[in-house]
Amino acid sequence: MSKIGRKPIKIGDVTVDVKGQDIHFKGKEASGVYTLPEYIKIDKQDKVITLGLEDSNKKSFWGLHRALLSNVLSGAEKQFEKKLIINGLGYKAQVQGSSVVLTLGFSHKIDYVLPEGVSMEVDKSGQRLTLRSANKQQLGQACASIRAFRPPEPYKGTGIKLENEIIARKAGKAKGA
Repeated sequence: MSKIGRKPIKIGDVTVDVKGQDIHFKGKEASGVYTLPEYIKIDKQDKVITLGLEDSNKKSFWGLHRALLSNVLSGAEKQFEKKLIINGLGYKAQVQGSSVVLTLGFSHKIDYVLPEGVSMEVDKSGQRLTLRSANKQQLGQACASIRAFRPPEPYKGTGIKLENEIIARKAGKAKGA
């Protein structure tokens, strides 16, 4: 049996209504509906939701839907946040409305339109980006798309990386004797 699926989900300050297999939620950051498959039972008590399993052949999906539902409910209460760091001489980012202009050492500037629901802040240097969203998947995809424009290279470490990402550095050319 799934160890993740058994864990209860704490609701917090989110308003949750269970109607059949649909879970209607409303928090200060987001609201919506999450639909569970027919083989998963829902049990809501006070500020806790537990998911049960009717068909034992679907164990792996039990943990998956529990994790997805937990992410949706915690995102409705408090936005998720990821930080990107731009490293390189002259590399920077500027926010213009709902898009970001990236200067990454190419002959042109890159315009990236942020997905709906994702917000971004850039510090004064233009090299520390903070992205926020109530949707964890959408936030991760936006960070991956921005990072893909100039991934960090292993010799100098220049490029765009996540704040907690560790870059495996390589030694440069050895000097001849």
